[in-house]
Amino acid sequence: MDTRRKAGHDGVLIAALTLIALLFSDPSFAEIPFEQRRSGYDNMSPTTKAMQDDETSNPATLSVLDGETLWKRKAGSESKACADCHGDATTSMRGVSARYPAFSPARNRPIDIEQRINLCRTEQQKTPPFAHESRDLLALSAFIGKHSRGMPIAVVADEKTKQFIEAGRKLYSTRQGQLNLSCQHCHDDNWGQKLAGVPLVQGHPNGYPLYRLEWQSLGSLQRRLRNCLIGMRAEPYTYGADEYVDLELFLMWRARGMTVETPAVRP
Repeated sequence: MDTRRKAGHDGVLIAALTLIALLFSDPSFAEIPFEQRRSGYDNMSPTTKAMQDDETSNPATLSVLDGETLWKRKAGSESKACADCHGDATTSMRGVSARYPAFSPARNRPIDIEQRINLCRTEQQKTPPFAHESRDLLALSAFIGKHSRGMPIAVVADEKTKQFIEAGRKLYSTRQGQLNLSCQHCHDDNWGQKLAGVPLVQGHPNGYPLYRLEWQSLGSLQRRLRNCLIGMRAEPYTYGADEYVDLELFLMWRARGMTVETPAVRP
């Protein structure tokens, strides 16, 4: 993209975000009514929807196939594969991703599906964890996630997870960065509107890890959250930070009952 055009686009985006921040000063949180919740899929073009729906066209399918290979591959000093403990993923992993982040007694707090995979690697296979956003970690999480496709999101909200859901809710509604915006301003107060010509979606996490055409690659929910923080001119957390997991848990709770689309495609 021409440098001048890019600078002009960035200027329009910043101006639009700043206007939203000025117009919406009420920090209170109002959840989107269940009957009004919409997946980001609903905002996509027919071509992009078809890409997601057809496994032969979905670019994430190759990562899912890589994940299937990793599921069966022995690793570490224990020479174990995921399949050695969990068997056929078609049955053992059905609905698992729809319940994550989930409370981990070992960590005494919720962990997301990527952290769960890495705990299995370090504790069961006795091998180093995958790096955040690595091809292998994304592939295995996409493979596991695919076995929840079409199922309702059902994270647990109980005495163990309630405080972390509330921590995520607070992060979601707190103004951050130089633009003084919160996630709520775009995804609750202004969904359906356009920002610099781009429709604002409700921000539900029901397709991750997903293939984003903008990235030309598969990416995790934490990558998307990091992008949003950078867009607000806020300091992003490091990958794997508790803040990200709390926010993931809140977003999944907010999307409870919605259908899992992993691996989704988004613009």
